[in-house]
Amino acid sequence: MKRRFRLITVSGAIVLLVILLLILLPFGKKIAASGNDLFLKIKVLNDIIGIVNDYYVEVPEWDKVMEGAYSGLLENLDPHSFYINKKQISGINEEFTGKFEGIGIEFDVLDGYITVIAPVAGAPAEKVGIEVGDKIVKIEGESAYKIKREDVSKKLRGPKGTAVTVTIRRQGMDDFDVTIIRDEIPLYSVSAAFLIDDSTGYIFVNRFSGTTAEEVSAALKRLSDEGMRRLILDLRSNSGGLMDQAIDIADMFIDGRQKIVYTKGRIRGSNEEFYSGKIDGYGDIPLVILISRGSASASEIVAGAVQDLDRGLIVGETSFGKGLVQRQYPLRDGSALRLTVARYYTPSGRLIQRPYNGKLDEYYDGFAEENRDSLLAVKDSTKIRPQYQTARGRVVYGGGGITPDHYIKFKRDLSRETYKLLRHPSQILFNFTNRIVENYKKYKSKKEKFFSKFEISDRDFEAFLELAEEQKINIDLEKVRQDSDYLKMLLKAELARELWGKDEYYKVLRKYDNQVTEAIQYLDEAAAMLTNIGD
Repeated sequence: MKRRFRLITVSGAIVLLVILLLILLPFGKKIAASGNDLFLKIKVLNDIIGIVNDYYVEVPEWDKVMEGAYSGLLENLDPHSFYINKKQISGINEEFTGKFEGIGIEFDVLDGYITVIAPVAGAPAEKVGIEVGDKIVKIEGESAYKIKREDVSKKLRGPKGTAVTVTIRRQGMDDFDVTIIRDEIPLYSVSAAFLIDDSTGYIFVNRFSGTTAEEVSAALKRLSDEGMRRLILDLRSNSGGLMDQAIDIADMFIDGRQKIVYTKGRIRGSNEEFYSGKIDGYGDIPLVILISRGSASASEIVAGAVQDLDRGLIVGETSFGKGLVQRQYPLRDGSALRLTVARYYTPSGRLIQRPYNGKLDEYYDGFAEENRDSLLAVKDSTKIRPQYQTARGRVVYGGGGITPDHYIKFKRDLSRETYKLLRHPSQILFNFTNRIVENYKKYKSKKEKFFSKFEISDRDFEAFLELAEEQKINIDLEKVRQDSDYLKMLLKAELARELWGKDEYYKVLRKYDNQVTEAIQYLDEAAAMLTNIGD
């Protein structure tokens, strides 16, 4: 009874507090006058909590139950408002600030050991000589064998300036200890930036965090110095991030004072317009932007602005359609609420957000539909979706997402057995190339020869399949052999990463990427758009 009395007292006080806030605060009168009978709903919630607490078959786990209630409430508003519990806060914040503190390695747990996939360039781990393929077998003298992935970060991350001692196992050497002083580690937004040919630049942006515009600017400067005269900006599967970074990147390619994006909402400060003109950038280079069904939010702001202002061409697949602006509100228990406060619109007035009926499953299942990628793939869809015009009168379509100027479907026809091999947790590609990389160190100073002439031999490929058998990966090797050309390309890419880094890894991959190779064909059309500006 005492427990019940305390619960009723607390929940009753919450109800009273909410009622007082609704009466006293400026927005309270609006809510009370909306006809939704919010007071009654709060009382019902209070009743439910009391009944569950008193009569449920077991003592309720209230932290878990209430988090489910918070999430359910927000899920019914829209698909992108959500509750963030205390454990998730640091990870969520890192995603947008673009940095964390630790030793700086990309890793996986292979054969029970933390295995270094790549040290982050310039990070503490690289500075003390940690190499690709190293295994961390102990942390502070304690065995790290069969450690869980989620526990690795807990043990290796820590405040800047603190030390952690790890025991390294390296092929051909006795185990040895290394003490690493933790530091601030950047989470890079630019996965790759290189020249595809003598004049065509390629930049792959994976997120929009606090450092993205700075990274893209640095990549553009480097590629320009190397001879870039036209550019493919790859925003495929980029789920977005910070709006200001998207605006700054669009500004790099848009001359003069032109509207990049605007927002509309019902709270003060949510109705805003954002214009170019802050950055003196690259308004004179032909531009093609690659998007996919996974390109969302900030990616769609950049693509939408470039398309509406006839600044360049958009190619690939129809983007995701996330056009909602979120604002994060801290809560008293250390958790947070990320709430939609406005909607994005492109310069021509298109709403980026696609429809939502309150059912998350349908929302995301529709994302995977085969025919959602192109207006041309759905009969009479151009009559259904609203039409808008670009700055020079080209027709573009609203209704959610950015529809490309030229639709290019991603092509990859592999057997199920090959997919099973590639998705196996053993990281078979990395494991194999890490074993043979010493045989190809001669190419370290012959990069051009590697890219133009080197191919994985049949002998190495068969050795790779033998390793798959050793790892007891249950696959039909004959069906895997049918995809040998593709797998040899992936092995070459992995070798390139181990010899030089990520740029070279992606340079191999993109040579066999049909969307990239076809996008190059539209750069002349993008150049023609530049000569017509002002007509």
